[in-house]
Amino acid sequence: MKIATFNVNSLRKRLPIVMEWLERHRPDVLCLQETKVQDQDFPALAFASSGYHLTFRGMKSYNGVAILTRTPPDAVFYGLDDGKDPDEPRLLRVVVQNIPIINTYVPQGFEIDSPKYQYKLEWFKRLRQYFEKHLSPRKPAIWCGDMNVAPTSIDVHSPEKHLKHVCFHEDAKRAYQETVSWGFIDVFRKLYPDRQQYTFWDYRAPSSLEANKGWRIDHILATAPLAEQCTNVEVDIEPRRAKEASDHTFLWAEFVL
Repeated sequence: MKIATFNVNSLRKRLPIVMEWLERHRPDVLCLQETKVQDQDFPALAFASSGYHLTFRGMKSYNGVAILTRTPPDAVFYGLDDGKDPDEPRLLRVVVQNIPIINTYVPQGFEIDSPKYQYKLEWFKRLRQYFEKHLSPRKPAIWCGDMNVAPTSIDVHSPEKHLKHVCFHEDAKRAYQETVSWGFIDVFRKLYPDRQQYTFWDYRAPSSLEANKGWRIDHILATAPLAEQCTNVEVDIEPRRAKEASDHTFLWAEFVL
């Protein structure tokens, strides 16, 4: 099974990039974040001949998640479903080949002293409770998406300059690791313990891609039974070089089932 994730940063704007990548790579599952499109405007017709089944939940201009699968999902679930507000369109769970796949767009946090940062930390707590409610660390499951956290110093350029950044601050890293410790394994880091590889390069620094000044904030994680079956994980940098590119690029992993 080939699983891919991509923060598309507006699906309708990046649609040619997504369609070309699907045609070239043919993943079994593609998880998209930050689609920025309300459900009635989702470009479903564009995917009609692609052979993919669509699951999505979105809103206008912000957030939004979608999952494309080559086979119809066995089940679909929307949101954190904990009864708390807000339950924004940031989480989708589908079941494919009896494997739950959770796609998340974690809040970015804005600034350390902002309520949005506290919301991010709380969101991680809610997500761990979601895993405890719906999954088992002893059974196969995949969690992927834009986590908006660079877990360690190797995952961000010039780490000493970003200690107060909302995606590298100690509290954000701790919140992420506490969620991961429920029972997930970062399959990229499992296969490549020492590789420096980014998935995001900031638009605000026009030369960030060429200078490789990036962040690894997009992740694919699996529970132990499935992580052991992961044979390959790669980042495809080429879509980041495309015209009208997202500031993120595609990350994919292969599992032998």
